[in-house]
Amino acid sequence: MSYRDTASFGKRQEFIVIAELLRRGFDVYLTLVDDQGIDCIIRKNENCYIDVQIKARSRGAKEGDLFAGMSITPRKNYFFIFYTEEDNSFWIIPSHEVVNFGSINKSGKNKEKISLKLPKNKNSPRFKQFQKYKDGKGFELLEEFNCEE
Repeated sequence: MSYRDTASFGKRQEFIVIAELLRRGFDVYLTLVDDQGIDCIIRKNENCYIDVQIKARSRGAKEGDLFAGMSITPRKNYFFIFYTEEDNSFWIIPSHEVVNFGSINKSGKNKEKISLKLPKNKNSPRFKQFQKYKDGKGFELLEEFNCEE
């Protein structure tokens, strides 16, 4: 993969996710700078917004199901959308669940940051635990999100 390909990969994948949100009827606003861990904002109504962080893994990634080195301050209206290019899957997970399911790195360049490994085996208990976040079911979580609760 050339530098140009790697430099633009993240942005291309973000636009795939944003296009899917728009296709599903969400009111999406883009941020100019991702300095708060927010790639886009979904407007539910004039008083309710969802902050979204998009993470993607390419088709050729060694571990296409591993999202490492995340710094997360969980909050109610903060969601992650993980996109795996290999199987064209979207996993929409609330930030507090990413923290619960993830593991804290003990050493290395991502020490004390969170890593999350998504399940691959559809018959595993872990996959069943994550099923409510995958593709259509995950997008339903965004549709059903209520700021008042």
